[in-house]
Amino acid sequence: MRVAIDQLNVRLGQPDQNYQQVKDDVNKAAAMGATVVVLPEMWNTGYAFKRLDKLADVNGERTRSTLAKLAEGNGVSIVGGSVAIKRGEHFYNTTYVFNSRGQLVGHYDKVHLFGLMNEDDFISAGSEPNYFKLDGVKAVSAICYDLRFPEWLRTISRGESQVLFLPAAWPVQRIDHWRILNQARAIENQCFVVAVNQTGADSNNRFGGQSLVIDPWGKILFEANDATGLSYVDFDPEEVYSIRGSIPVFSDRRPDLYQ
Repeated sequence: MRVAIDQLNVRLGQPDQNYQQVKDDVNKAAAMGATVVVLPEMWNTGYAFKRLDKLADVNGERTRSTLAKLAEGNGVSIVGGSVAIKRGEHFYNTTYVFNSRGQLVGHYDKVHLFGLMNEDDFISAGSEPNYFKLDGVKAVSAICYDLRFPEWLRTISRGESQVLFLPAAWPVQRIDHWRILNQARAIENQCFVVAVNQTGADSNNRFGGQSLVIDPWGKILFEANDATGLSYVDFDPEEVYSIRGSIPVFSDRRPDLYQ
């Protein structure tokens, strides 16, 4: 798996610019041999909550059409970060995942909403996990604040997923937590973690960058700085099986006690 990490400086409330940037970056990443492109959280609008009625992607149609064409046209899978969408009367922070044939293989509405940014005042929470396969690799995704809830990531990983993808808009002042928590989630779930963060700032937030790829031992294979741009990381998802064999955490669990 050759992962392209797209560490975007999302333009607040400017979806046209953001969609064009994503198109340019996916095309570039595919030309560099990426097999999977991963985007950050809320890349279509940023946290323009008070303008979602005008800016959110209705039923995710623009996002799904854009990413499907990019995936099929370039023969590359896309873990589409997350975008602000409107479904019915509600807004969601939603991930779409497409395989290299342009087929939608994953969909996820963010489960844990971040009260410190008033996300829960504008966004409705999801309640379902996002399992998918990319070229036979078992994967799962979550979004940003979900990282702080190990019980959720353990529940959705279940000792089966080889890769956890985590798009985010994580603030610079808590970037140390970002690094430590991603390492912990990799170690405890014995999987690779690909965590892609925004860069830049809006009127209320400064995002930390520092996107990460971490192996199942918790070793950081790659860490970005706070600059905008594409980075590439190669790893073999099959390595999770030898690691799980050496320390059989999942067979030693006592879920009957974990209520």
